[in-house]
Amino acid sequence: MPLSVPLQTILLLLASNVFMTFAWYGHLKYRSAPLITVILISWGIAFFEYLLQVPANRIGHEVFSAAQLKTIQEVITLSVFAAFSVFYLKEPLTWNHALGFTLIAAGAAVIFHRPF
Repeated sequence: MPLSVPLQTILLLLASNVFMTFAWYGHLKYRSAPLITVILISWGIAFFEYLLQVPANRIGHEVFSAAQLKTIQEVITLSVFAAFSVFYLKEPLTWNHALGFTLIAAGAAVIFHRPF
């Protein structure tokens, strides 16, 4: 049974965000690596992000508006980043981070309400 378009979109966005987060922040554990090296590695990782991100948006635009796709992307980005920060970078997620992310998610929910 094929996955629904919304579920396909969310799964592709989730996977692309894992690559994106490693591309953008993974090098922070390797501060002694030359900058050009981490830039080139990040570009390589970002290639795989794009292989997932572009189809996610193409597929998702069948049922979501562009604003809704961007909103889904941002909420997933914050969720992936929070887990990445705690488990990979070993940085604590503090109450103000959690509250800020929650407020952003609440604001994102407004995007999915029908206009008045």
